[in-house]
Amino acid sequence: MYTFLRSLMFQLEPEMAHYFAMNSIQMGCRFAPLKKIIQQNCSFNHPKLEKKLWGLTFKNPVGLGAGFDKNAIYIDALDYLGFGFVEIGTVTPKPQLGNEKPRLFRLPKDKALINRMGFNNDGVLAIQKRLAMWRNKTNAINQSNLIIGANIGKNKDTPNEEASSDYCLCFNSLYDTADYFVLNVSSPNTPGLRALQEKEALREIVSRVQNANYGKTKPKPILLKIAPDLSNQAIDDIIELAEQTKLSGLVISNTTIGRETLKHTSKVQIDAIGAGGLSGAPLYQKSNNILNYVATQTQYRLTIIGSGGIFTGEQAVEKIKMGASLIQVWTGFIYEGPGIAKNICKTILQSK
Repeated sequence: MYTFLRSLMFQLEPEMAHYFAMNSIQMGCRFAPLKKIIQQNCSFNHPKLEKKLWGLTFKNPVGLGAGFDKNAIYIDALDYLGFGFVEIGTVTPKPQLGNEKPRLFRLPKDKALINRMGFNNDGVLAIQKRLAMWRNKTNAINQSNLIIGANIGKNKDTPNEEASSDYCLCFNSLYDTADYFVLNVSSPNTPGLRALQEKEALREIVSRVQNANYGKTKPKPILLKIAPDLSNQAIDDIIELAEQTKLSGLVISNTTIGRETLKHTSKVQIDAIGAGGLSGAPLYQKSNNILNYVATQTQYRLTIIGSGGIFTGEQAVEKIKMGASLIQVWTGFIYEGPGIAKNICKTILQSK
């Protein structure tokens, strides 16, 4: 059924298709009979899938990566689709439109996407209000156990030397409504952002956010999302910094700026699309290489969320065996459909 629906959706422009599909699911979840059908077909719960981490209990280890629900609009629907956690954002202090359209491209022959969205979001104040409303509603009615992560970044017009202030503002604003935080310094779609992965620039951001965090009554888990295009030396620097500043872990990885793993899409099409981050199946091995390197270098001490190219339960299990405590999907959701969390959870359970 989803193969047929996907063929129809792929007739629409990618960004339009994304919002049409999610709005349709969200609307369907407002009607009890449809909500029940969605939950039955897309959720899979079992006590052995629970994961306790950072004082939080994840109902399962399958999450949805940042960028899918940038503005915390679809949390109810994503909860019914069976995810153990959802990472909203990337959130910036001020609202921003992002880059010019078109900025999202499908490469179906390679089961991939290229995006250059540019941190388009409604801004931290609007998103904080939305999360607070969801928290209040679920506490009163739904009793949801969905874990919410907040992926935070800087505005495009904020100079890099002032970036730490943007991250601190977002952290403080969302502290009461998010369960964990991810510092995004690795998107290729904000000019100069990846320079913040350099050791001293990164130290400034992480140290300031951690100082704010440990000033709270109950510090929250803070992770760092890194690019798959880093050298081993750069990764070693990040590992050292993560341990020195007591980061809760790393998200491995963001999209890649490389195109060498595209095997089936024509060069003409790739060149016509231009810049942007590549995700999906061609990212799988590249992200695995980084994940494996970090896990072995730290002797599995550092918590890792494995992200990049996961389409099947077997791929999720492979990342977990390499050292990931949790996994995230994104592009796999587009190609495999709303049953992806259920399918992965079943395979993870069978592997235990």
